[in-house]
Amino acid sequence: MIRKIVACCLVSFSCYTAMAQQQDFKIKGFHLDLRIQVMKLPALKQFALQLSRHGINTLVMEWEASYPYQQHAVIANQYAYTREQVKEFIRYCDSLHLDVIPLQQSFGHVEYILRHARYKALREDQKDYSQVNPIREEACKALFADLYKDLMSTHHSKYFHIGGDETYLLGHSPESKAKADKLGKGRLYGDYIKMLCELVVSMHKIPVVWADIALKYPDALQGLPKQTVFVDWNYGWDLNRFGDHEKLMQSGFEIWGAPAIRSGPDNFFLTDWQKHFNNIRDFIPQARQLGYTGIIMTSWSTSGIYSPVFETASGVNDLVAVRRVYPISGFDMTIAAYLQSINSISPLQTDYFVNDYTKNQFGFSTAQSAAFWNALKRAPYEVSQGKVVGANISLAALLDSARATAAILHTLKPIRNSGNFQHFPLMADIRVCYLSCLLAESAMNDSSYTVAQAKGLLQELNALPMAELDNRFTTLNSALLYPEEIITENKLRKEKWNSLKAKLNADVRRNGN
Repeated sequence: MIRKIVACCLVSFSCYTAMAQQQDFKIKGFHLDLRIQVMKLPALKQFALQLSRHGINTLVMEWEASYPYQQHAVIANQYAYTREQVKEFIRYCDSLHLDVIPLQQSFGHVEYILRHARYKALREDQKDYSQVNPIREEACKALFADLYKDLMSTHHSKYFHIGGDETYLLGHSPESKAKADKLGKGRLYGDYIKMLCELVVSMHKIPVVWADIALKYPDALQGLPKQTVFVDWNYGWDLNRFGDHEKLMQSGFEIWGAPAIRSGPDNFFLTDWQKHFNNIRDFIPQARQLGYTGIIMTSWSTSGIYSPVFETASGVNDLVAVRRVYPISGFDMTIAAYLQSINSISPLQTDYFVNDYTKNQFGFSTAQSAAFWNALKRAPYEVSQGKVVGANISLAALLDSARATAAILHTLKPIRNSGNFQHFPLMADIRVCYLSCLLAESAMNDSSYTVAQAKGLLQELNALPMAELDNRFTTLNSALLYPEEIITENKLRKEKWNSLKAKLNADVRRNGN
């Protein structure tokens, strides 16, 4: 499933200079997000092996509901590993000298916990289950003490990641708002995070926290245990995006950096390759210059925002990820770029890297490599409410661009590693089909639309090769994901196509065709 990343794509460890060693990160990590795409255990172990072979010494595991909690078993979902599988994976990572840090979200991004009635008293909002109420400190402390102890019983890293990012509901409930109005949102956030960090320290571990909210509210740093590590996640923006970066630098806390190979606006229908390569090229050297002691590559399978499916006015039947991203199997190239970057003090030269990568992996000529890279970079724009975001072009023009990309990728014939290459044309074809659906939807939303047009639009949608895409996706990802997951991924990817067809079929019937 994941290609063995060839040594010729990387700078040999023997080439380190004394300067490189002085500037080297002590933590060279990779973040695995198992929130909606749970990897089969053999694939998980193989992935860990390849990372360890190329300098990665740390895995941050965001197990979420794939972890088999004991006292809180209701949290675990249908794809949860067994406890023996988790222990087996940790033992395997030990043999690779790979430290596995568990990540237990403990403030925001806890829908998978708060969706259950057992924890309803901890919700900041009874409709939005994304965040705990920080005022209910004792009850939250009891819950997370249980979860921390459980994870620590299977993991033995000295670090423990408590999450803490994107707490959008700060001050939302009346009781939280009262404290925020009196003391400020920084204290509201900081007091709760302080409690969690002290809990981790009392368990003889070092707390790790995402840095965005502490950057926004620097008073949240006050009183935190000095062992606390902050992870400054930066996916291609100014250091001060979340707040005064200098205050974090002056705080005395250890800081790690975190770029991304999958992040917004990526979804199943769009990957902004240039953005992620620029992020690797720019932020890793910057993190070194800032004196960050670690670097963790994040890889998000979803935004972490969920849409609830209500069965009653107050009862949630399911939570659906708002954004899903193509599985990690399709991102071998950016992973290789990251590995090269952390093993060299020189910034990544993207064009040279892509040329070398495609030559070594697929046997491409220089001209083929250039065609491949130019195709991937073409028009990486998202669409919102029927309009192209970030460019003054029409939806039809964007679809034409996507078709051109797909056509180029289909003309390229790798002489080796064909299976790994096939992710690229598949992702391009998925984008073409999606944009075709959006164009049909745009026509239906036009003020001139009548049911007489439905038959033609329906024929266009029926001509899209959805079954073929399903089969290709299944073939390429069967070693990575469970069969039921693949069925779900294929189903959700076609939601708009199916809903548009249902509407158009009804219009055709009304028109008497």
